[in-house]
Amino acid sequence: MQKWFEDAKLGIFIHYGIYAVDGVAESWSFYNGKVSYEAYMKQLDGFTASKFDADRLAGLIEQSGAKYAVLTTKHHDGVALWDTQYSDLNVVKRTPAKRDIVKEYAEAIAKKGIRLGLYYSLIDWSHPDYPSVYEGGKVPGDLSKVNPYSGPPNGVQDQDRWNQFLAFNNNQLREILTNYGKVDLLWFDGDWERSAEQWNLPEFKRYVQTFNPDIVINSRLQGHGDYKTPEQGLPITRPEGPWEFCTTINASWGYVPTDDKYKSLNQIIRMFCDCISMGGNMLLNIGPREDGTIDKRQEDILLGLGEWIRTHEEAVYGTVEGIMTRYYLGGSTVSKDRKTLYLFVYDDPKQNVCLKGLCNPIKKITVLHSGKELAHEIHGGVPWFNIPGTTWIDMTPEDTHEQVTVLKLEFDDELEMYGGSGAVVTHN
Repeated sequence: MQKWFEDAKLGIFIHYGIYAVDGVAESWSFYNGKVSYEAYMKQLDGFTASKFDADRLAGLIEQSGAKYAVLTTKHHDGVALWDTQYSDLNVVKRTPAKRDIVKEYAEAIAKKGIRLGLYYSLIDWSHPDYPSVYEGGKVPGDLSKVNPYSGPPNGVQDQDRWNQFLAFNNNQLREILTNYGKVDLLWFDGDWERSAEQWNLPEFKRYVQTFNPDIVINSRLQGHGDYKTPEQGLPITRPEGPWEFCTTINASWGYVPTDDKYKSLNQIIRMFCDCISMGGNMLLNIGPREDGTIDKRQEDILLGLGEWIRTHEEAVYGTVEGIMTRYYLGGSTVSKDRKTLYLFVYDDPKQNVCLKGLCNPIKKITVLHSGKELAHEIHGGVPWFNIPGTTWIDMTPEDTHEQVTVLKLEFDDELEMYGGSGAVVTHN
């Protein structure tokens, strides 16, 4: 895993495609029969990207505090956002936009020094060779349940056609990994419809790495990715190894004008704090309109998140995962030298904040956004048994930030937390 990824904390996901024309679900709307394939593809005629401004988009991403961005170069519908030479199904050849969106995006991102991420669907429900085999090569018992976009409805598999599709994927990936500068991260999707053997793994991953041996690859590669990608549901238990939580600002990935189920800025910040408290990143999604503009509600969330991060950046960047919630009922991070603990206070305290199990003497406690120094007291503890007391930090609603407050606790030595179950005091 590349160090930059684990230090990034925040990335911005961009689901942009023809599905924004009618505001339908990306790809799944025709796959699940909500709309016909013909009606879905008719959106090609309405995709203009007339106001798509890659430099403005990159500026917004920079202001959000994100260190990397991931654009959907091609979703499961097979519509490419670049001028691929291996299919006419792309926005340059088939839409009024006639623009290489990937090229403009990649150049703008590079100018801002943001790490370049590209999403690529392994699935292509429009490609004639894709539905040529079944997952694992096993013919389903009930052919009536086979979706014709993903498998042959007649029960007859064609390995030669599948090999042709794999070559098609390799060719498109070569294009996006060589024509747009250094790609730092490749975000695969759709691996679940075929086995690792069918995707030609691990050879396929080695092929991708020939274009950049340092490229970071997400987990959706049948067990051969570099980090885990829990989606929409915030992890309760920390995933093992590097990880990233991808989520939407409202309930949709692409732009759906009727979707008003937006998370508040406070909720987004709290979710972000939960992610970095467990040592993960958050990949927050936006869905541009077909013309390339961003809904003001989505833009305001990114700007508000960025403002909060800049105010509290020392608790975000250059930190590692925090202490367990059994010690503190909230989020936290720790400086890399482990001599500073940052506590995220989500709600307004009545009179103090409680921290259990802290073995270190506290040198100083400050409210990060205001610099105000807070007093504290310790009750209980059995020092001769190395059992610490409970730390109570004096704090009132007047000390809080309007979103999430961060308390900075400084120590002379590395942070040490007690994990025992107490003991009977047999002597004083």
